[in-house]
Amino acid sequence: MASTDPKQGGGFFASIAASISNLTKSVNGFVGYEGLEVVNPEGGTEDSEEEAKRGRWKQEDRDSYWRMMQNYIGSDVTSMVTLPVLIFEPMSMLQKMAELMEYSYLLDMADECEDPHMRLVYAASFFISVYYALQRTWKPFNPILGETYEMVNHGGITFIAEQVCHHPPMSAGHAENEHFIYDISSKVKTKFLGNSVDVYPLGRTRVTLKRDGAVLGLVPPPTKVNNLIFGRTWIDSPGEMVLTNLTTGDKVVLYFQPCGWFGAGRYEVDGYVYNAAEEPKILMTGKWNDSLSYQPCDLEGEPLPGTELKEVWRVADAPKNDRFQYTHFAHKINSFDTAPKKLLASDSRLRPDRYALEKGDISQAGLEKSRLEEKQREEKRNREAQGHQFTPKWFDLTSEIYPTPWGDLEVYSYNGKYAEHRAAVDSLDSVEEVDIKSTEFNPWQYENSAPE
Repeated sequence: MASTDPKQGGGFFASIAASISNLTKSVNGFVGYEGLEVVNPEGGTEDSEEEAKRGRWKQEDRDSYWRMMQNYIGSDVTSMVTLPVLIFEPMSMLQKMAELMEYSYLLDMADECEDPHMRLVYAASFFISVYYALQRTWKPFNPILGETYEMVNHGGITFIAEQVCHHPPMSAGHAENEHFIYDISSKVKTKFLGNSVDVYPLGRTRVTLKRDGAVLGLVPPPTKVNNLIFGRTWIDSPGEMVLTNLTTGDKVVLYFQPCGWFGAGRYEVDGYVYNAAEEPKILMTGKWNDSLSYQPCDLEGEPLPGTELKEVWRVADAPKNDRFQYTHFAHKINSFDTAPKKLLASDSRLRPDRYALEKGDISQAGLEKSRLEEKQREEKRNREAQGHQFTPKWFDLTSEIYPTPWGDLEVYSYNGKYAEHRAAVDSLDSVEEVDIKSTEFNPWQYENSAPE
């Protein structure tokens, strides 16, 4: 297992830069594109020009997109660029947030576990498990302001997410079952680099385990999306993930190894569970796209004699040759199998652009996406003309400002109103089924308002 001594952090991050640099070569074979970097995770530098010709883009689409995007190099493009539908998947970012719940049984196990260090093994595995889904190279739709996503029928969980801010884009989510409460305020900061983009997760994640009230806090690593325009798009998250028991001071530090020559180190995760005195207690190792294992260790981080490596999590089987690299759970998220009775009209499943793309109609998806974006701008103009501010329904803006490694974050808290709404709906004897063909997507708070 690779060294994961936090004191060696400087050397570790230097190795990230070196590994990526070794894989990178300018696209000198294309006039007008000199200096762009293409990274082939499966090879070295000698085939970068051939790799640049691959990918999902047609040449005319690629050239047009590059002409539009080259002016944004060095910028945060989170909300300032209109992107073509051909790079999207039929899912919104709110649904992507819910996808973390696939392996929620790991948090159930953490809540039931009395060993303080093993509970962090389970909880850390839960947060690692989502990276298999995050490797998809399709972009989810940015949620419309006021858009929501609801999920039930999975692990006893009730999940609600809402788009609470448009500039900058920001989402809030809440999930709960008998074992845990999960809360997140989430936005991202990006840096566009030409043929890649760095993504910094400015978020605050809190998990409360109900048995004893322990609170866990997460700091994830940044992500790099490679080969956006030239070559086959792929994703890497080199760096460290820290999960801290804010109640006891115990923590997990897991290092995502950078992708090296011919894919060496790609997907690998190694680290330790530490007690509050920062002494290693359990080592963890595996691949975020496959499985994780653990083993008790001594104060030097070496496995204890008489113990063995035990698997704690393994990725579920996924559909073969799926168009969008979806898992079975991702398909459930898009379906009404996970929808509650009397679904909110603001739910992501009802977006006409998402639905058209799911059906394979890219042209219609593009038209619907443009229509929704224009309606969002119109609503903003109407709201501002009346001196009104947007107010989320299910989350409240707090006075807390949370510092992250990449900037400060405004924190939204779940206000409990969704539980009241859901209880009222579930108490009804009969509720009409939602028909996607007849239910109009409606996240608008000022739909009928017009400036006086």
